Amino acid sequence: MLSKEQANQVKKQLIHQIESNFPEDKKEIAIQQVESMSNEQLEEFLKQNKLIKNQQGEPQQCIFCSIINGKIPSYKIDENEKGIAILEIKPISYGHTIIIPKEHIKSEKELPKEAIELAQKVAKKIKEKLNPKEVSISPINILGHEAINVLPIYENENMNSPRKQIQPEELEELQNKLLKKKKEIKEEPKKEIENINEKNTWLPKRIP
Repeated sequence: MLSKEQANQVKKQLIHQIESNFPEDKKEIAIQQVESMSNEQLEEFLKQNKLIKNQQGEPQQCIFCSIINGKIPSYKIDENEKGIAILEIKPISYGHTIIIPKEHIKSEKELPKEAIELAQKVAKKIKEKLNPKEVSISPINILGHEAINVLPIYENENMNSPRKQIQPEELEELQNKLLKKKKEIKEEPKKEIENINEKNTWLPKRIP
């Protein structure tokens, strides 16, 4: 059985997929259907669509694995060899990000150091570009796939704070803001002042 937190996370990802791929006239109805699902209905839906392991032992394809494989669109802001950093589509605060290990990691103990380093790198980037008071880093597990929450704190936000609906355009704008690199100001090399002499300077002939 899915926990309340797991169900909420799954619904967010499904709604994001609907918003990205469904025709405009069908989006609202599909989103309402997802939001109205009970935990039991949601779990059955995931089994039918082969997003979690069913009784026949078919391969597991969790939400995070679907994102890694490009089956679900996302807003990536960074990446390394062991993980990717994507913006939360229903964030708690501005810049809320999830670090997803590229392999299906089942517990916090299995998190690769590279994924933790990516979380620290993203937290630093968020701190510099979005200017929160602090940035919280904490583990999260959705459908057996361990990940890392990177949460900017502007007032007193925490993982139990209410989530906000954010439009795709806002996510794209934030993505571009976090991807933008600072321009490096290159100093022009200083030219050495040559000693003035008869060989490199034209001087009028001295009149006696």
